[in-house]
Amino acid sequence: MTDAPQRKIRVALVFGGRSSEHAVSCATAAGVMRAIDRERYDIVPIGIAKDGSWVLAEDRPEPLELSAGHIPEVSADGPHVLVPLGESSTHLSVQSPGQGLQRLEDVDVVFPLLHGPFGEDGTIQGLLEMADLRYVGAGVLASAAGMDKHYMKVVFAAAGLPVGPYTVITDLEWRRDKAAAMDACESLGFPVFVKPARAGSSMGISKVDDYHGLERAIELAREHDLKVVVEKGIVGREIECAVLQGRGTDRPRTSQVGEIVVEAGHGHDFYDFDAKYLDESAVTLSCPAEVPRSVSEEVQRLAGLAFEALGCEGLSRVDCFYTEHGDVVVNEINTMPGFTPYSMYPQMWANSGLSYPDLIDELIQLALERPTGLR
Repeated sequence: MTDAPQRKIRVALVFGGRSSEHAVSCATAAGVMRAIDRERYDIVPIGIAKDGSWVLAEDRPEPLELSAGHIPEVSADGPHVLVPLGESSTHLSVQSPGQGLQRLEDVDVVFPLLHGPFGEDGTIQGLLEMADLRYVGAGVLASAAGMDKHYMKVVFAAAGLPVGPYTVITDLEWRRDKAAAMDACESLGFPVFVKPARAGSSMGISKVDDYHGLERAIELAREHDLKVVVEKGIVGREIECAVLQGRGTDRPRTSQVGEIVVEAGHGHDFYDFDAKYLDESAVTLSCPAEVPRSVSEEVQRLAGLAFEALGCEGLSRVDCFYTEHGDVVVNEINTMPGFTPYSMYPQMWANSGLSYPDLIDELIQLALERPTGLR
């Protein structure tokens, strides 16, 4: 008598979402669909439309790819997916117009390929905890704090990590006294970077060189988030490090450090959305970054400490500044960093000896090893 063949691990890829990073998330899903080991994993593609509908999507990467001529979007017209709430079952159900509920097979793990609010900020992590579904990446608190640039900096400072000067403008402060809020920004010294507190992929970010451009930049950031973080422009280079969860009681693992260089002549003052995703010739990745070994080791050390300070799991990318005075300052952490094959996070691991398909496998295995609950 022969043994029955072992079932493949079933992975739900969740992508799209309600944030301004919808298209980036779709592109990430396309990359994972192409690279995941089909001999080992079955995938259930689930797209979240911009209206919040969960839809069973096609297992085809082509419609999800992002380019200058094509901005992908999840359609809400497909069969709607229902998520279980409770510990009795991990199966998903779908409902098509005119039909009753149809049960999908049990899902072993969820890979939430979502960026920005309603995905990277602890919301979907909380839903998956309630559904008792294992998932890739940080838990509820680490995701929420990592998404909010204000509280992220508070946590880092409390852990003794070096952070740059900044100020926060809440919605109440802006409505009550714009002049006082702008004066607080001016006190940092120009240039400053004005950012939505809880957005990513450089959405709504402006570099401001003088007081006259400040109000417009704040209003632009407020289109993405009513809470705004204004950071003093730090003269130096941005050096990044990819972090992976340690095995067992091991400390976080860190990649070789990398540096994004924005090429002159392409109209990008900094690493903005177009430079990241639409104009491949605008940037180059240097990995390992051409910095002294002591600086590289300090970035790796701070990246690991930042990962632990926030209580992260799975993956994160930590961005630091290497200043003109030789200091290293932690800028931010991304608990679900860009994850297309050409994004910084996978490329840094590829340059460190861990290929994109192997990285996907590693993250899924890490998620399968840990239980749900109290995260």
